Amino acid sequence: MVEVYNTIAGLRQVLKQRRQQGASVSFVPTMGFLHDGHLSLMRLARERGDVLVASIFVNPTQFAPGEDLEAYPRDLERDLALCQSVGVDIVFTPEPSQMYHPKASTTVTVAKVSQGLCGTSRPTHFQGVATVVTKLFNIVQPDVAVFGQKDYQQLAVIRRMVRDLDIPVEIVGGAIVREADGLAMSSRNVYLSETHRAQATALVGALRSTSAQVDGGQRSAEALLEHARGFIGRHAPAGRIDYVELVDPLELTPVVGDMGHGGAVMALAVFFGQTRLIDNMHLGAP
Repeated sequence: MVEVYNTIAGLRQVLKQRRQQGASVSFVPTMGFLHDGHLSLMRLARERGDVLVASIFVNPTQFAPGEDLEAYPRDLERDLALCQSVGVDIVFTPEPSQMYHPKASTTVTVAKVSQGLCGTSRPTHFQGVATVVTKLFNIVQPDVAVFGQKDYQQLAVIRRMVRDLDIPVEIVGGAIVREADGLAMSSRNVYLSETHRAQATALVGALRSTSAQVDGGQRSAEALLEHARGFIGRHAPAGRIDYVELVDPLELTPVVGDMGHGGAVMALAVFFGQTRLIDNMHLGAP
């Protein structure tokens, strides 16, 4: 049976015992309401550690006022069953009061890669992500941690933070898992109406169509962006584009002019009603 801990002290104690027995620890942090995308990360982490820890914590500091913190979907009983199905050994399910001191005044900010893309419309988001992940790393002390590539900017922020702060954990990126029609799996997909759900496939459609443009020889960033935005406009009239950008894969700086030999990442975010979906694809990679 999966072991469940909701206090930092309890989790630290059991992990200390496992390490004394020589076990390595792999870790997958989540906000719960798990889907096959999360489970794929857990399977990847299962292969990389003797003890697999997952956290389920809807982190309030990465939500801005007016975002969907209170409405964010939750189903702990189902999540625990899914964790057990893929071999998770320990699940950490803290309350916010366990994670944040009432007079907490320390945050973690990762400059540059946290700016632009989602950082433009959600300026406090990545500070909340970096802070909670730093705390989770300090609590779990994993040897390996696995994050999904669907949140490409988040993955870049975590990698930069670990490098800059010399945190002794290997960061592994897990591939995007998609529905049968191509929509990237997300806990927020349950918010979509039937009409919005049908049109949401325009996100991956735009990425695939733009990738085909690159394969056909198009290298102009401006032309590729215009193509992607036009595709979304035609196929998702109910959608409202937050951004469509072509960025350097490591620095996340906008590509200007022609793409380089290393290719670029096209990242996008689109609102359907109040639901904001993200997706990305590496274009023109050697």
